[in-house]
Amino acid sequence: MTKNFIEELEWRGMIHTIMPGAKEQLEKEMTTAYLGIDPTADSLHIGHLVGVMILKHFQLCGHRPLALIGGATGMIGDPSGKSQERNLLDEQTLRHNQEAIRRQLSKLLDFDSDAPNAARLVNNYDWMKDFSFLDFARDIGKCITVNYMMAKDSVKKRFSGEGDGMSFTEFTYQLLQGYDFLHLYQTMNCKIQLGGADQWGNITTGTELIRRKLGAEAEAYAITCPLITKADGTKFGKTESGNVWLDPRYTSPYKFYQFWLNVSDEDAKRYIKIFTLLDRETIEGLIAEHEQAPHLRILQKRLAEEITTMIHSREEYEKAVEASQILFGGSSEALHRLDEQILLQVFEGVPQFRIARTALEGLTFIELAAGATQIFPSKGECRKLVQGGGVSLNREKVTDSMRAVTKDDLIAGKYLLVQRGKKNYYLVIAE
Repeated sequence: MTKNFIEELEWRGMIHTIMPGAKEQLEKEMTTAYLGIDPTADSLHIGHLVGVMILKHFQLCGHRPLALIGGATGMIGDPSGKSQERNLLDEQTLRHNQEAIRRQLSKLLDFDSDAPNAARLVNNYDWMKDFSFLDFARDIGKCITVNYMMAKDSVKKRFSGEGDGMSFTEFTYQLLQGYDFLHLYQTMNCKIQLGGADQWGNITTGTELIRRKLGAEAEAYAITCPLITKADGTKFGKTESGNVWLDPRYTSPYKFYQFWLNVSDEDAKRYIKIFTLLDRETIEGLIAEHEQAPHLRILQKRLAEEITTMIHSREEYEKAVEASQILFGGSSEALHRLDEQILLQVFEGVPQFRIARTALEGLTFIELAAGATQIFPSKGECRKLVQGGGVSLNREKVTDSMRAVTKDDLIAGKYLLVQRGKKNYYLVIAE
C-alpha cells in the first residue's frame, strides 16, 4: 500500500488549505497534479524546496507530478506577495534556465522511468506563445469577470497603495495561470494544482475557469502549503548574502550544509519534517533525543546531513562535515587535507594578508605575525600571547615565537592559517 498523500503531508505540517473533493479524488485513482516554478534564475533556491518536496511526496504516494516552468508567466510577473513588477526574460534565457532547473529536479523526482506516475516537466510558454491576444480575450477573458479578479487579495493589496500600483499585464496574470490549469486538465488529465498559500487566489481562478468552460461537474481541485517562515517570523531561506541556492556555483555545499546546521531548535523540529523523507517514527525519535540534550544539536546535524546528501551528494556532505570540524578544533593534518576551494569557503570573510613566497625564506613566526602582516600590532604583544599559549599556526600551538616559518607549512602550497585567541582567524596568502 502506498502512503496516503494528504495524511503524509498533514503530519509533516505541509498543508494549508484543501479544496473540498481533493482528498476523495486522490483516494479514488492515480491523479496528476502540477506545481508552478518560476524560471527567473538558472537554479532553484531553498524557497522552492517546499514545493519540490510536495511533488516528491506526491510521486512516492503513487500519483503523477508535473513540474510547470512558468516561461510565459515568468515573462509577465506574478503580483502575489510582490509590490514591484519583476524583470522579463527572453526566450534563450528561459530555455537555459529550464534545462538547469530540470537537472536539479531530477535529483528528487523520477522523470525517466516507464512508471505510469513518472514526473513530467512542462513549460507554459510552449502553449502560450502561439495564442493570439484576440483568441485569449475571446475564449478565456470572457469566462471570468473583472469583479471576480478584483476580489483576490493579491490584487486588492496592490490597488490599495502597496508598491506602484499594478499594470494591466500583471492584472492578467491570474487568467494566464488559470489557463495553464485548464490546458493541463484537457491535455494531461491534470486535476489538482499545488502551490504555496499565497497562490490560493490564482489557483482558484484556475478551478473556476475549468468549471465555467467545461461545466460544473469538472473535477479540478487545489491544495496549498503554508509559507515557511523562521521561528522569529522572518523570511525563510534568506541569509545576509542573499538566497541559499541549490547550485554549488552560487552556494557552496559547505555553506549549504552550514545553513541547515545553524537553524534554531524550533525551526529544526519543523524543517526536518518538511525537508527530509525520514519517516514519522524516526523524526519523533530524533526530536525526543534532541530534547534530552539540545546542546548536541542532534536535529540540526541530521537535518543538514539528509538535505545536503539529497541535493549535493554523500561525498560533498562528508567534505562539509570535515571542513566544519576544522573550525571547531580540527587537527593540522585535517587542515592540510582540505582542498583550496573548501579552505577559502570555510575562512571566507576572515582577514587576509598577502606576502611574497620568497619572503618566507628565513622568516620567523614573530616577523610574520607582527612584521610582514599586521596580525599583531607589536612584537611584544605577539610574544606575550605565544607565552600564554594563545596562538596557533595551522592548528598547531606556537610555543616559540622565533620558530621558522617555511614553505613546508603552507596549506595547498599557498596558505597559512594563524589563530589568535579562541576566535580570531587570519589567512596569510603566500604568492
